[in-house]
Amino acid sequence: MKPIWIVDDDESIRWVLEKALARENLATKSFANARDAIAALEFETPQVLVSDIRMPGDSGLDLLQLVKSRHPGLPVIIITAFSDLDSAVAAFQGGAFEYLAKPFDIDKAVELIRRALDESLRETSVESGPSETPEILGQAPAMQEVFRAIGRLSQSNVTVLITGESGSGKELVARALHKHSPRAAQPFIALNTAAIPKDLLESELFGHERGAFTGAQTTRRGRFEQAENGTLFLDEIGDMPFDLQTRLLRVLSDGHFYRVGGHQPLKANVRVITATHQNLEQRVREGLFREDLYHRLNVIRLRLPSLRERREDIPILVRHFLVQSAKQLGVEAKRMSDATVQFLSGLDLPGNVRQLENLCNWITVMAPGQTVEVKDLPLELTQEQGGGGGAAPSAMSTSATEGFGAPQHHGTVTAVPVADAAGVAGSPDAWLSLLEMQAASMLSGGQQEVMAVLGRQFESALIKTALKHTHGRKNDAAVRLGIGRNTITRKIAELGIDGAKDD
Repeated sequence: MKPIWIVDDDESIRWVLEKALARENLATKSFANARDAIAALEFETPQVLVSDIRMPGDSGLDLLQLVKSRHPGLPVIIITAFSDLDSAVAAFQGGAFEYLAKPFDIDKAVELIRRALDESLRETSVESGPSETPEILGQAPAMQEVFRAIGRLSQSNVTVLITGESGSGKELVARALHKHSPRAAQPFIALNTAAIPKDLLESELFGHERGAFTGAQTTRRGRFEQAENGTLFLDEIGDMPFDLQTRLLRVLSDGHFYRVGGHQPLKANVRVITATHQNLEQRVREGLFREDLYHRLNVIRLRLPSLRERREDIPILVRHFLVQSAKQLGVEAKRMSDATVQFLSGLDLPGNVRQLENLCNWITVMAPGQTVEVKDLPLELTQEQGGGGGAAPSAMSTSATEGFGAPQHHGTVTAVPVADAAGVAGSPDAWLSLLEMQAASMLSGGQQEVMAVLGRQFESALIKTALKHTHGRKNDAAVRLGIGRNTITRKIAELGIDGAKDD
């Protein structure tokens, strides 16, 4: 991550912001005037720029204008005195992310910079996209049919509906369709419509104007704008709220949409690929999915087989995932005995490829020795087998495998199985390995805003634990955690934490 630039002729303000951001483990670079910052922009760019509005020589507004002309996606925060509020309005008109009025509360300043940082990182990840498309592995006849379909569609812009069970690899197929299409050099944007709350999904898809609703402090591009000239993949389309289906149909019909709170139509040049594990025809009959949208999406249908239909692929998938997990953790790859591979090939694995990948992640962290035997697998997979290698019941528990190390629909990180908690706790650094594994799995799966998802869960866990130790006294908890009273109050509200009380 690039540093945060602070441009201010007041040395004390530069010092205060540098120290506050250093406590947050954020790198900074400071300039005493806009001229030096403009010169530095010839060779490098910051992640966020914080600038005073009034300085000798070039003003903060001059700097803002130059930055926005060269780097329109770079968030700029303007520092202004209360007497300069007219200038603050000019700053917003010039594209500033937000302004800080002197004298400012340092906690609020850091919070604002954090928000700008999140926006900057989100924009960077969207524009750069994943550098490589994850492999789709498979030698089974059912997968060869999928590969042939991808080849036939390689030069087409037609809308594709991908169906298949959860965890079967629908997003990988969507990425492959994009990679081999004429739009390959343009963005691929993925959105799981089931993972976004209904009241936020419209803004997520179409963007919003500044002031469109409470909390909309800046104009934000939606996924359609981010995917311009590229591909937009909408996963779990069957869960899309009915009223938003109407808006999506309108975009697919005439290629235009409006941001939330906006009045100017925007044109979308985007290829839309959708996926679902649900029976859309049944949802249409039940009145839960628009029939006209269904026909608009169901131009070409591509069905992905479940792992039960391609058991011969399990050995090569296991080898691939074990090597992948070992690389992520920087350890030697483990191998499975022939008996273990045979045992896994007989399981139903209702979580499909995702479940198998998560099992390999679990094995890399938890299994003893380099050669994995059947007895080393999670108890949930073996306890009903009586030590044999027959097919497992399809209703078996998958908590040890499908939950670990995967980006879930709602961005949650599930824990290691209770049976193995003691083993993890035995190593003081084990939680870091699990966190790295989780982050790597989410990133390789193409999930967006990984830092935000994991960061919220990390903060929530720390604050809840501190509140338990202080019997709900939030000020005492803030002292224990080493954060400000205002900060913990704000975090408790943002994260929806219950049980806190004033000391």
